[in-house]
Amino acid sequence: MLKPGFTASAFLDWDSTQTIKHEYIDGEVFAMAGVQLNHARAAGNMYLALRSHLRSTPCQTFMSDVKLRVEAANCYFYPDLFVTCSPADRADPLIQREPTLIVEVLSPSTAAFDRGQKFAAYRQLPSLQEYVLIDTDARVADVYRKGADGLWVLHPFAKGDTVSLASLDLEISAADLFAQVTDEPVMAPQVAG
Repeated sequence: MLKPGFTASAFLDWDSTQTIKHEYIDGEVFAMAGVQLNHARAAGNMYLALRSHLRSTPCQTFMSDVKLRVEAANCYFYPDLFVTCSPADRADPLIQREPTLIVEVLSPSTAAFDRGQKFAAYRQLPSLQEYVLIDTDARVADVYRKGADGLWVLHPFAKGDTVSLASLDLEISAADLFAQVTDEPVMAPQVAG
């Protein structure tokens, strides 16, 4: 955590001068860490599937370099991926506010946050229809879908299942989603002695 007590506007001013990305959660600022290769591979695979599927539509697909504002929770996040079909978002060159779909690829250090506090914030977005959590270790995905009653329902996809995204009328095979994701063990960094 860095610089506690920022207002949202002060955060934006400060963040525009930084060389690394930060997320803002109601006055607290957190530096974003890099990701492992399997994380990047799964995110890239999902991005390619979404971009290809949405090519002739007004929807836009973004990876982790675009800020998403969650006004009701007083947060700015950098989701791994999200899709917005909003004309208002299309007109804003810096910050998006009305996603239809958000995707997070889980990592050991962020999985609990992605499933808990972050999802609680995302649920306050009126435009959001689906939230996808991808687990590269288990090769599974959990899709949370908002029903007509406003309740969020979990649609788990087991290893080998095709992942269905109702909000965008898209199905992604497990082979495509997890292409080049390997079983290589995570190596601890070597320290020169």
